[in-house]
Amino acid sequence: MKLLLDSNVIVAAFAARGICSALFEYCVENHELVLCAAMPDEVERALVRKVGVPRAIVRDTLTYLRDEAIMVLPSEIEPGVCRDKSDLAVLGAAVAGDCDFIITGDRDLLSLGSQAGVQIVCTRAFWEKMRRGKGA
Repeated sequence: MKLLLDSNVIVAAFAARGICSALFEYCVENHELVLCAAMPDEVERALVRKVGVPRAIVRDTLTYLRDEAIMVLPSEIEPGVCRDKSDLAVLGAAVAGDCDFIITGDRDLLSLGSQAGVQIVCTRAFWEKMRRGKGA
């Protein structure tokens, strides 16, 4: 499967051990990750400013993400599709990357349920789906 992990999930995966970390490792090992060019920059800002991760570790993290993910240019998404305009790039990247899922903690994205055939789910829902073998 092709998956787009939203920046908030990636930040949580590298900031602390927990479901996001386990989910990230599972996704890297078993599926294809899709990102757009803006996402590593977003991850970098959050890890450095909000979490306080040292820049050297952030650099290694970004190199790892770029090596592991398929980088795409987001498709155009109609502005009225979502409330938060910054989510358009996430939706566009998932469409351009032919993703099966967007995994996010963003309530605005989650409220959409799906977009252009891409299911939008929270980390826990995706994790439970994979544990039950429905989509692995």
